[in-house]
Amino acid sequence: MSSIPSVEGKTAVRSQNRLSKLIRLLGPGVIAVLSWLGAGDLITSSVAGANYGYAMMWVLAVSLLLRYLIVNIIARFQLCNNQGMTILQGYAQLHPVFAWFMLAYALLMGHLMNAYMIKGAGEALAMLLRIDHPLLCSMAVVLAVWMLVGRNIYTMIEGVMKLLLAVMTLAFLALAVMSGPDVAGIVKGTIGFSIPADEGVHGALLVAVSVIGAVAGSVANFVHPYVMREKGWVGPQHKRIQRNDLLFAVFVGIVINLAIWIVGAEILRPNGIEVKTLGDLGKALELFFGPIGWYIFFVGVFATLFASISGKTTAFPMLITDAFQHVKPGRRERYGKEFHNDPMHKWFMLFILVTPLVWSIPGMPDFVTLTIGVSALNIIGLPVISLGLLIMSNQKSLLGKAYRNNWFENIALAFATGLALWVAFQLAVDLIA
Repeated sequence: MSSIPSVEGKTAVRSQNRLSKLIRLLGPGVIAVLSWLGAGDLITSSVAGANYGYAMMWVLAVSLLLRYLIVNIIARFQLCNNQGMTILQGYAQLHPVFAWFMLAYALLMGHLMNAYMIKGAGEALAMLLRIDHPLLCSMAVVLAVWMLVGRNIYTMIEGVMKLLLAVMTLAFLALAVMSGPDVAGIVKGTIGFSIPADEGVHGALLVAVSVIGAVAGSVANFVHPYVMREKGWVGPQHKRIQRNDLLFAVFVGIVINLAIWIVGAEILRPNGIEVKTLGDLGKALELFFGPIGWYIFFVGVFATLFASISGKTTAFPMLITDAFQHVKPGRRERYGKEFHNDPMHKWFMLFILVTPLVWSIPGMPDFVTLTIGVSALNIIGLPVISLGLLIMSNQKSLLGKAYRNNWFENIALAFATGLALWVAFQLAVDLIA
């Protein structure tokens, strides 16, 4: 006699099915948000909050909206174009200069983004070990990443780093709630659209540009479609799951960035603490949670930076190799579609991992200044990226009507192009003056 499943059993099965479905949904977006949440978001949001309160909150809101729109259009193009092109191939078919630009831009920004990540990871490790040798610690980080990335043990190490990152994130969220954020000030700053007078070491315009560059203009946004490819999301049938996945990633990014900004505005600013070093930002957790807060911060920062360095060292060489194979098309015919089969892939990986160590040598710019400067440099590529995306995401020969941009997306890309050109011009005028 067959048994009849109980109501409780059916409910448990349905719950398990929902949970497994949710886990399947949260794929490349989880990796994307870990890749995005590096020193750029951590430093730019905290500096903006500590120096200017909520006056420039609109910059973060606009940047996060643009990030979602840009990454979603990039992902949709790769999934839905009728020739199975990667995003880099989409740019390259517009004009050969795009492939050359992306090759040079990805090499430069891969080097510079890892530069401040490696410098910060070395400083965090030196603080935790209580030794005054951050350069040696940065070298140890580079060696560890090279030895671990791509090996079986790395999955376990990455899991530990994500757990430590989650602990630090929860600490910032708790601190943001405990500090009693000024909701009216947040709303006013979000709709204010103003650049306040300069305060502290870093000017308001530079901080605004660095926030836009770190969030909306980051070349790390191009990592997402390559991670999708590795996940097996390769066609229009994955469009819905990709969009839901990206929405989750952006939502998490909003929560984390907002929490860090609130900590800067409500804890650091009232206490007269400017974010000049990692230790200054760590004081926020230390003030509320004592010595344990200090350890949570530095362990979390180290985990964040180590995971970001590993992610960029893994993903950036795919983008660079893709661009290089467009410049040298014979290599794709010789080595096939798997980027790691091309010997240059390994050399690109070594380049963006080892050469950034020069920025950790004593006498080079400090970690916070380097982070803000490199984040601001991202703005250079945003006009080219958004303009190229505007053209190719409306090509009737590659995309069906359902997959081309709507009017809002076209306006947003045009706005991103204009915004990047305007802030670059204003920054140039500010520097000359």
